[in-house]
Amino acid sequence: MENESQLWEKCINFHGHSCGGLAIGFKAAQLAKNLLKISFSEDEDIVCVTENDACGVDAVQVVLGCSVGKGNLIFRNRGKQAFSFFNRKTGEAVRLVLKDLPEIEREKKKEYILQSNGSDIFEIKKPSYPLPEKARIFSSVVCEECGEKAAEPMIRLKDGKKVCLDCYKPYTRGFEVSS
Repeated sequence: MENESQLWEKCINFHGHSCGGLAIGFKAAQLAKNLLKISFSEDEDIVCVTENDACGVDAVQVVLGCSVGKGNLIFRNRGKQAFSFFNRKTGEAVRLVLKDLPEIEREKKKEYILQSNGSDIFEIKKPSYPLPEKARIFSSVVCEECGEKAAEPMIRLKDGKKVCLDCYKPYTRGFEVSS
């Protein structure tokens, strides 16, 4: 079993360098482990919904085993340093939102984060959405414009033809459609 220092080094190796953003994700994953009494997810038992696409997400992957390919790392990008963690076995969930940190030099801020106990730097909340469903396997459909295959839910109709998202132009009348 790895100690915290070894796990941090593993995160650095995966991410490519040590930084404050990686430390944020590291502490979030560690805090989630303690609050939900979880460990590394071999399958989809632990789910992380991240509200950012920043450095910290790499630490979540290393510490908790959440990954896009496995279906238990979901991007809900809101530009927030916030992570929701779900335990499929118990139904428990927690949302961790980074608090305002002191305005100090970057390296000192990273050390401040790493030396915190987690609950000092994160607001502990409940997610406002339910546990995401498990990953599904979809049939592939050939786009009638480019000829490439795409997963069935990513196909749209355009002039009566099945097309992929790259060949489809949404009808927005100049307004962005949000998900």
